Amino acid sequence: MCFLFVRQRTLPPDPGSARHRNDGLLSGEYGILTQSFDLVVLGVGMAAVSAANKCAAAGWSVAVVDELPYGGTCALRGCDPKKLLRRGAEIINDARLMRGKGVKDDDLRIDWGELVAFKRSFTDKMPGRIESGFDEKGIVTLHGHARFLNENTVEIGGGTRIQGRHILIATGAVARPLSMPGSEHAIDNAGFMDLDELPKRILFIGGGYISFEFAHIAVRAGSSVCIADHGPRPLRAFDPDLVDRLVAHSRDLGIDIRLNVAVQSIERVSDGFLIRTKSGDECAEFTVDLVVHGAGRVPAVDQLNLSAANIERTDAGIRVNAHLQSVSNPAVYAAGDAAGTAGPALTPVAVAEGKVAASNMLKGNHAKADYSGVPSVVFTIPELARVGMLESEAREAGYDVRMAVNDTSDWFSNFRVGESCAATRIVIDAKTDRILGAHLLGPGYAELINYLGLAIRTGLKVGDLNKMIAAYPTISSDLGSIL
Repeated sequence: MCFLFVRQRTLPPDPGSARHRNDGLLSGEYGILTQSFDLVVLGVGMAAVSAANKCAAAGWSVAVVDELPYGGTCALRGCDPKKLLRRGAEIINDARLMRGKGVKDDDLRIDWGELVAFKRSFTDKMPGRIESGFDEKGIVTLHGHARFLNENTVEIGGGTRIQGRHILIATGAVARPLSMPGSEHAIDNAGFMDLDELPKRILFIGGGYISFEFAHIAVRAGSSVCIADHGPRPLRAFDPDLVDRLVAHSRDLGIDIRLNVAVQSIERVSDGFLIRTKSGDECAEFTVDLVVHGAGRVPAVDQLNLSAANIERTDAGIRVNAHLQSVSNPAVYAAGDAAGTAGPALTPVAVAEGKVAASNMLKGNHAKADYSGVPSVVFTIPELARVGMLESEAREAGYDVRMAVNDTSDWFSNFRVGESCAATRIVIDAKTDRILGAHLLGPGYAELINYLGLAIRTGLKVGDLNKMIAAYPTISSDLGSIL
């Protein structure tokens, strides 16, 4: 039998309180956990952290469990490290845009090994920081694979069993399984961001966030990059006109974007990986040094033995009600990418859902997640941003739509940095003057989209935003002009 050991620590005063109970830890340096908790949290990403901290602050006894280093996808394998790697590409891009304008970039290049070391200087510290934060709050930290034994009991590491009066599933998402022969040769987002050396020829499978963001980094680091997408249009959740602009710009950078192309197989050969693709009746072969899986992610719930706990799920995740409570097991809640909600799979949404789930567990079901005005950004260079409805969605919903469309490439904020790929498309309700959706492509627009998200969330009208007097010259001073 495999036992899970947890480090025994000195607990804060008042050992009789629920928050700091330690009844199940045996004496000595290490002990075997046999305790019951008010809350057991599966996963230690951002949804889990927000919920665990909130419940611990309310005096609950809380345990968190994860078989991976604490921090989840965003902090360790996603948003944060990606932006750190992107910084190197930003510098290269900014210098190239200023060629002939007073900047000489002849010797400027990315040292990939140093850039990854910079990334690791952040990510390597994060698990320890998170665990120390839990320790300070009296939250018990456990490491191992968790699976349900019954409706409120979890087995960890094949031996230790703990019970939770409430259990929060916040296990996040993993790469969607690929079905083609040789798929085991593809690495995922985590593998790409931990490469000590960047190969010269890279194929990204799929036309979503991961492929486009990493392709924009890799091409500026000197790699030859190809994106293969099985559909006719990549980045399907974003404004099609702006996506077309971004695709054209990406191709101008040297990124080979192949649409309506299915990867049939990946075969290891002497000089890399032989890729076989099919587009209609046309077949092709080419060789690369690295294959990166960017074809989507799925909820990481398959290994939890959900049936033992009477927990229903769909392909979107745990089936929950409006309060993030399991529809089939009232002791269980879910938040973040593991929950089958209407919320987009984004870190801020996971944090918000974690807080909502915690509030409902603490006080009874009363709170609901609000997904209005949540922005989403593809961190290409320049970035593509969206909040609210697409034009097509607004028209299908019956709105009287007025579009405010601008090519902003020659506006001062973009002229200043030399960027020629920039445009905005704002979806407005002609009857109420309220913003229904906003779609932006350009440098710094990931910040600007937040203002428009706030406008949608609070019901501000175009006239209200036009009254704002912004600092100038700034990107946000363009806000009134794009409406």
